Amino acid sequence: MQISRAKSKKSNPNLLSLSSVKMRNVRVSSKKSSLLTRTLYIILLFAISIFFFLLYSKDVLEDEQNPLFYNDFQSNSNPHHQSEQIRSPVHFVDEQLRASTFSRDLRPCVKPTARYKVAQESNRYLTVKSNGGLNQMRTGIADMVAVARLMNATLVIPNLDKRSFWQDSSVFGDIFDELYFMRSLRQDVRIVKELPKQLESAPRARKHFGSWSGMSYYENMTHLWREYQVIHVAKSDSRLANNDLPLDIQRLRCRALYHALHFSPPIEHLGKRLVERLRSRGGQYIALHLRYEKDMLAFTGCTYGLSDAESEELRIMRENTHHWKIKKINSTEQRNAGLCPLTPREVGIFIKALGYPLSTLIYIAAGEIYGGAERLSELTLRFPNVIFKETLATQDELGAFSHHATQAAAIDYIISVESDVFISSHSGNMARAVEGHRRFLEHRKTITPDRKGLIEVFDKLDSGQLQEGPYVSNIVKKMHRNRQGAPRKRSGPPPGIKGRARFRFEESFYQNPYPECICKS
Repeated sequence: MQISRAKSKKSNPNLLSLSSVKMRNVRVSSKKSSLLTRTLYIILLFAISIFFFLLYSKDVLEDEQNPLFYNDFQSNSNPHHQSEQIRSPVHFVDEQLRASTFSRDLRPCVKPTARYKVAQESNRYLTVKSNGGLNQMRTGIADMVAVARLMNATLVIPNLDKRSFWQDSSVFGDIFDELYFMRSLRQDVRIVKELPKQLESAPRARKHFGSWSGMSYYENMTHLWREYQVIHVAKSDSRLANNDLPLDIQRLRCRALYHALHFSPPIEHLGKRLVERLRSRGGQYIALHLRYEKDMLAFTGCTYGLSDAESEELRIMRENTHHWKIKKINSTEQRNAGLCPLTPREVGIFIKALGYPLSTLIYIAAGEIYGGAERLSELTLRFPNVIFKETLATQDELGAFSHHATQAAAIDYIISVESDVFISSHSGNMARAVEGHRRFLEHRKTITPDRKGLIEVFDKLDSGQLQEGPYVSNIVKKMHRNRQGAPRKRSGPPPGIKGRARFRFEESFYQNPYPECICKS
């Protein structure tokens, strides 16, 4: 059988040759297929690498803009420093001050829409008494500009509050640039310095417009023009709703507050000069609105950490201040609910837990701290580089403002808006106004303490259940990772609140003018 096969092969040489050729072709084909497979595999690996590289790059960019202190190293630009490359963890603390904006391609937008018409001449006049402190008056004046537009009225320059706690005799022109205010809004509302002589003794409709009122309310109020040529508004604060107003009215409020209400030249010049001095000392600084002042503690009834004599002094002040309606307040309940200003000690623990170093420059934007230097030392022990405008400016520079608390507050406002980081120990008018202004200006970093959550941490520190250090720092950073001024739409009232009461608990338009006055680039 084997001999027969051998003979067969010998007898068919062409068949052997053909078989060899086929084998060679198979080998060549196999090599080409293998080469093609390897090429496709390499291309696929390359494509996957590019995909993951782009995905990683996207994550890095998002991390740079992420409004957290927790496990990221940010390098966003701010008004005073160019963006830098991401630093190593060793320099993390320095980066916290540098990362002062979270603009994310957002920009201020206050121009009127195509439907908006230039203001017409009006022989109907709106006179206003602006009540409250500086920021209460500022937002109230912006509201009154919008109300005058809605009611087709000429606005008379408002009279400022001279009977509040600060007893400030300043008039409008002492605090604001009056001519600039009138000129910059001339397309929106006609504004005059005073009533025409012939109307000074004319009968007026004296109105206390309803709080947080909308379009229909002011449309109904126009019936007053049938009998009166002048309407006097007794209070200016919170006269307009936060939401559900026409876009052009919302943008007018922003134009009035952020563009037209410039501070007077003396205030502007000194404020900017002090910002430059702060920058020359350390480059970056925190502006701390330390609302640990006598009037705030008396108003809120917060006496934690105070002596019996101090607590009694605050109680008497609250009893004797007639326009403060609530007289009996449980201090412990207030504190546990997060309604009390943080004490200087608590603020020091908080800022340290966020990761700021001992050398951080902190500007105190506030009046006289209750308890004086002794109580302030509870903060300066942790951060000795603390400064007030009284130590930053000369006596001559501050002389013109020494008996005008509202003008002095305007200087604090300028320095706070321009800071790298703004922190407030209580969510009052100043805190809300500065936060809103900083949101309007590229969402600069504004850290809002979670006072209710922090109280639990402070109480555990006091009882010895916790110790200051990395563990507490981690808790505080996590608690505030989404409370640093990153873009978000204005929030409505808390769940369960119905009726008109819900308007009071909505987030203030002036605290967060997004989305009406802030647009994508």
